Amino acid sequence: MAGELLTLMLMAFALGMDAFSVGLGMGMFKLRLRQIFIIGLTVGFFHIWMPLLGILTGRFLSVQFGTYAIYAGGMLLLILGLQMFISGIRNGEGSLLAPVGIGLFIFALSVSLDSFSVGLTLGIYGAKTAVALICFGFAATVLTWLGLLFGRRVQGLLGVYSEVLGGSILFAFGLKLLFTV
Repeated sequence: MAGELLTLMLMAFALGMDAFSVGLGMGMFKLRLRQIFIIGLTVGFFHIWMPLLGILTGRFLSVQFGTYAIYAGGMLLLILGLQMFISGIRNGEGSLLAPVGIGLFIFALSVSLDSFSVGLTLGIYGAKTAVALICFGFAATVLTWLGLLFGRRVQGLLGVYSEVLGGSILFAFGLKLLFTV
């Protein structure tokens, strides 16, 4: 149980680094603390529901396809981690939307889409759903807040490195999943 909790916390941190990275860039909007609070909660909410949908889908696939589904989940983590790593190196953020209304929805959805893929893998692997969702939601909320607050101060200094770190962690877990089956 302790090993699984540590793994889930590290994955949650890796996924939250995307929100942290984008939050750094959004920090230049000079948001009020109330706005930062709401943005963090919204991103945390999406980081609970997207992996839940992924976990449910992954469990269905696991029952239907067994070991092949576990290999597919490991490959998915490898690809996702590599993509996040390369994106961090290229520093390829698109244009930023204002984090209010539809812009907030798009922001929260875009930084939580990768958590659906990780949830899919966790569902295939059979991870504890409640623990995973709490870890993901908490990490995403806190890292979003930190990114937005730091972004007000340093405006993009850490952005590249945070996404590279998150991608590396997901890639490593993909390897772990592939080689423990």
